[in-house]
Amino acid sequence: MEKNYSLMSVGTFKGDLAEKGRVMAGTELGLTGCEVSLNCTPAGRFTPFVHTHKLNEEVYIVISGNGKFMVDDDEFAIQEGSVIRVAPAGKRAIKAEEEDLTYICIQSQAGSLTQATNDDGVISDAKASWM
Repeated sequence: MEKNYSLMSVGTFKGDLAEKGRVMAGTELGLTGCEVSLNCTPAGRFTPFVHTHKLNEEVYIVISGNGKFMVDDDEFAIQEGSVIRVAPAGKRAIKAEEEDLTYICIQSQAGSLTQATNDDGVISDAKASWM
């Protein structure tokens, strides 16, 4: 029987991910509605290019560190807790400042969300072992 979940580990954000730099989770998890990457840009480093997308919007969620983010003609500071959405046509780049910048990037096709959790979630009468 096929399971209703998939699981992977990238190790620690500060250790293992920092060594890898970037881990794409989509294929390993079997994602069908979005792509997820886990990223660590070392202090003082940056993406060596500015890019856009044809169809996908991106959401960047900063887990730790600080840096700068550029979208089109705007540059702004980012830090732990920053969440940035970028439309497909937005020209984007990211830079780590004094600390390694660890972040998650989620991308999905712009305009494809037809509902949200409050409308889609269904409470089950199942119980976890801690309930």
